Amino acid sequence: MTQEHSRRGWRRKIVAASAMGLAVAGTVGFVRLWNGEPYPVADPATTATRLDGYTQAVYDALDLPNAELDTDRPGRGMEADGYGCSYSGLSHLSEQLSDSPPIPPGVVNVSDEWALKGVSRAQAVSALQRARKQLTRRGWEVTGYENSRIRLWLALKPSDSDDGVWIEAYPANRLEVAARTADCARYPSGTPLNSLDEPAMPPQVAPVQLRR
Repeated sequence: MTQEHSRRGWRRKIVAASAMGLAVAGTVGFVRLWNGEPYPVADPATTATRLDGYTQAVYDALDLPNAELDTDRPGRGMEADGYGCSYSGLSHLSEQLSDSPPIPPGVVNVSDEWALKGVSRAQAVSALQRARKQLTRRGWEVTGYENSRIRLWLALKPSDSDDGVWIEAYPANRLEVAARTADCARYPSGTPLNSLDEPAMPPQVAPVQLRR
């Protein structure tokens, strides 16, 4: 075999291997497109504890020692539900186009919410300024802010996290603090469920100063 024939043989092998690699990559890409990206797996109770810590940090930064926890407000509290979670991938196209898209089983978004009472508009404005200053100093990022006639609202993203945290003033001198995960996640098998077949949540701790 001449050297030229040897080079041609190697080139044929390289072309064949490249074609096979492209075929495999194309198959993998189609399967992913067909099935959709899988949801990450996360323990909702662990996530809830993380969010509770974020809202505690917000309470500390607001510096409103005279405000009280609004226990009469019918808020959402700490929840893990599938609201906003949806199927992905071409195999679930009919579900995605439905007027009432179904929620993938075992997939939830975790949120934490509570409110203070006895916070006037002027106090809320100053409190949000304090929170913004202190939390951004700790590496948090401001993702939204409004101080208008109709809304007083501050949104932040904690450092090293994609979760969202919100502080918003409401009528009757109420100030709401809420946190929510950025993405839906699938909870592990064996996760304890409540009577609604949703993941059981740990008790709210924040703001710890008002829950003693």
